[in-house]
Amino acid sequence: MSTTAEANPGRMPRQIPYIIGNEACERFSFYGMRNILVPFLISSVLLAYLPDQAAREGAAKDLFHSFVIGVYFFPLLGGWLSDRYFGKYNTVLWFSLIYCAGHACLALFESNATGFYTGLFLIALGSGGIKPLVVTFCGDQFDQTNKSKAKVVFDTFYWIINFGSFFASLLMPLVLRSWGPAWAFGIPGILMFIATFIFWLGRHKYVNVPPSRGNDPDSFLTIVRSALLGKGFGFGTLVAATGMIGAVVMLALWALKFAGVGIWPDAWGFVITACLALGAIIAGVGFGASLQLENARGSHPDAAIEGVRSVLRILIVFALVTPFWSLFDQKASTWVIQGKAMVIPHDLWWWPSWLVKDATQMQALNPLMVMLLIPFNNLVLYPALRKMGFNVTALRRMGWGIAISALSWIVAGMLQLQMDNGEQVSLAWQTLPYLLLTFGEVLVSATALEFAYSQAPMAMKGVIMAFWYLTSTFGGLWVLLTNASVRDPAVIGWIQSQGWTENAFLMFFFAGFAFVAALAFALYARTYPMQDNYRTAA
Repeated sequence: MSTTAEANPGRMPRQIPYIIGNEACERFSFYGMRNILVPFLISSVLLAYLPDQAAREGAAKDLFHSFVIGVYFFPLLGGWLSDRYFGKYNTVLWFSLIYCAGHACLALFESNATGFYTGLFLIALGSGGIKPLVVTFCGDQFDQTNKSKAKVVFDTFYWIINFGSFFASLLMPLVLRSWGPAWAFGIPGILMFIATFIFWLGRHKYVNVPPSRGNDPDSFLTIVRSALLGKGFGFGTLVAATGMIGAVVMLALWALKFAGVGIWPDAWGFVITACLALGAIIAGVGFGASLQLENARGSHPDAAIEGVRSVLRILIVFALVTPFWSLFDQKASTWVIQGKAMVIPHDLWWWPSWLVKDATQMQALNPLMVMLLIPFNNLVLYPALRKMGFNVTALRRMGWGIAISALSWIVAGMLQLQMDNGEQVSLAWQTLPYLLLTFGEVLVSATALEFAYSQAPMAMKGVIMAFWYLTSTFGGLWVLLTNASVRDPAVIGWIQSQGWTENAFLMFFFAGFAFVAALAFALYARTYPMQDNYRTAA
């Protein structure tokens, strides 16, 4: 496989179609199974032991968000293996095979809890393992001579993700409804195998940036360690130690539950506890290192130290984006459950009754609108704003995206209030919150692909992309924490005393959560120093 650029200066690399084709099939595969997971679980024998519909819906939401947390946690593993040992190409290929095995388990073990949950774990491992790598691998195909083409490809990359997601979201609920779960989970598995094959076909054309193999004396973690421990202990070292000790204490308190010591909240299971522990470590070590990064100077090149400083700044941006994901990922759980309680408007002349027969299919609106909004924003909206004197920076787009996503949940909450008052609400009304959420998504997520790659130093791109995907893990954590808190009898009683239902309260709560995050994001973005870290021409 090539280790030098094959692209002519200023031209689009020839190998990009293989990466784009792989992504289209992989996204069909992932969203095909992901978007039918909650309705399948609610009606499956896997949750038949629960007493009523509400309990099954709650358990299905928790399982779904635990799965999503896993999907976006394992990028840490994939990024580490790629950067340290195997390189991006090999890591993507091998994790893709694990991914295929997970789909096979879902198709074969629809009625067996052990087999089905093993399949979910393998998909989380495989999908998560390749997530931080495909985007950065795509970025590696560019250099300073053709980096202007990278924005087009990153937008195309995000567009093709939604192309696959659109057809999966539209068709797989019909397959589940008509042919059953074996086919509904099996077809995405076939698409994942095709994705792996397409990626393999381009193996002789790719630019492959070699892994550090642990020999980089100026890696991110090495410099952080030097900052914290290299010249004696300081306040930053104490902060880092506090975060790590806090993580150990959380895990120990959770484990004590099995010995009958009920100090840790019962509703906070292993997934919540592990995520809180991980957050404590990242926050403690990151903040501690930032306080005494100068301790590493003299032991490492100034450029490498500034690279670590850039990564630590990026992590703050990422942390402020996590509330967005707590809203966005619930479209496949909370919004699906809401849609199931609405009335499908088959009597409307414009409603495509011949195609849309299940509320789950409303999720197809999201990728469809993305495919329309990306070219609209780039060709119409952003040029118009620039002519009006507005500088449409990446961080401004992301901040507004979080706020607009919060607005979508205000609309969803208003629909829920009507339903709670006994009104029959048409499923067509869900189009409005989907439009707002999708517009917010394009501003946040599509922009972040380019932002994260351009801001990360070359040696740390795989790791920083892993941290970007970890924002979804913490978005899922906020959902699990909130759901667990709301199920407390005292909290339920307070909500009911205010005349609310649990669903309506949660919708307005998450909207307020995102509005606060958008404000904090805007304040931080005003002082953020932008970087340009594309590789130099070969």
